[in-house]
Amino acid sequence: MTIPEYTIPAKVMTIATSDSGSGAGINADLKTIAANHCYGTSVFVALTAQNTQAVNAIYPIEADFICSQFHTILDDIGTDTIKIGMLHRQVVIETVAKLLSGYPQIPVVLDPVMISQSGYQLLETDAMQAMTQLLFPLASLITPNLQEAAWLLNQSEINADQMLTSAKRLAELYQVNVLLKGGHLAGDECQDLLYEYQSGNIHYFKHQRIDTFNCHGTGCTLSAAIASQLALGQSLTRAISIAVDYLQRALIAGKNERIGHGPGPVKHFH
Repeated sequence: MTIPEYTIPAKVMTIATSDSGSGAGINADLKTIAANHCYGTSVFVALTAQNTQAVNAIYPIEADFICSQFHTILDDIGTDTIKIGMLHRQVVIETVAKLLSGYPQIPVVLDPVMISQSGYQLLETDAMQAMTQLLFPLASLITPNLQEAAWLLNQSEINADQMLTSAKRLAELYQVNVLLKGGHLAGDECQDLLYEYQSGNIHYFKHQRIDTFNCHGTGCTLSAAIASQLALGQSLTRAISIAVDYLQRALIAGKNERIGHGPGPVKHFH
C-alpha cells in the first residue's frame, strides 16, 4: 500500500480567556490563526459570559486543568509558537510561567492585557507584578498598548513623542522585544513601534486610522496574527508588518457590520 503524502501545517497555541461573544480572547485568536493559514490550539484559563456591551461573569479554571490542557496538546500536536492573552489572576500567571519554562525553544508572543481600550483594569493588581517578574522574561515579544506601557513605567501617560523612549525603557527594563501599540493616539495616522532588545533596532509601522465602531479584540487579533506569522517562519519585523496589514484589512472589512449593541469585532475572515 502506498502511503499518501501529507503536509504538516504551522501550529499556534493560544493561552488565554474565552469571549463568549467571539470578538476577543481565545475565540478571536483561533479565527485569526486560521485566517493566517495556521492550525490553532487552545488552553483556556477562564471562561467569560460576555457580549459586545459587558463582561457579566468570569469562571476561573483550576491550575491542574490548565496544565492538563497544555501537556495534552504538546504531547500529541505540538506547537511552533505560543500566544498569551488575558490571564487575570496571579495563580494562573504562576502556572503558565512554570509550564513555559519547560519549553524555552518555543517563541512566545505576550499580549499583557492589563488595561482595556476604555482604561478598565483587566488584571488583578497583585497579578500585574507577577506577570512582569515571571512571564516577561520568557517572552520573545510583548505588545503593550500605551496605557499598559505607562503603568509599567510608572508614568501618567505616553504621547507620540515619548513612544521611542518608552519602548526602549521597557525593552531594557524587562530584557525583551517590545511592540508599543499607538492606536490610542489622536490623529488620522496610527503608528506602532518595535524596539528590538538585543540589537537596538527600531521599526515603525504606520497606517491610516479607520473610522469604525468595531474595534473590540484588536489587541488579541494583532498578537495572534504575529504569532501565526512567526510560526510560518517570518522574521519578527516581517511578522509584525504582515500582522498589522492583516488587522488593518480586518478593521476595514468589518467597519459597516453590526453585531450586538456595543463595539463589535473586526472581520477576521476578509
